[in-house]
Amino acid sequence: MIRITVHRTVEGTIRSFTISGHAHFAKRGQDIVCAGVSAISFGAVNAIIALTNVKPIIQQGKDGYLHCELPSIEDTKAADHVQILLEGMIVSLQTIERDYGKYVKITTKTV
Repeated sequence: MIRITVHRTVEGTIRSFTISGHAHFAKRGQDIVCAGVSAISFGAVNAIIALTNVKPIIQQGKDGYLHCELPSIEDTKAADHVQILLEGMIVSLQTIERDYGKYVKITTKTV
């Protein structure tokens, strides 16, 4: 199962997210659930970098591990854009969770 944890502040701002595991929906190279989660999450991170010039702190590892943490962002407009991009990512991931809930689980934690 792919586990996605979104870390939010008390105010609701996304501070980081972690993705780990594999869906095991299909054979390696044919797993549309893993491919979808990867495309959405990496697309969001790439969009943050390209469109806001914010450089998230990224850690990658084995077994589908991705951790993305936002640095302190002084520019409030850029911070707002980053949040919109991340909220869009979450909406897309929730769509996958809704359709493939046996393979994907999203949890939100307050930090």
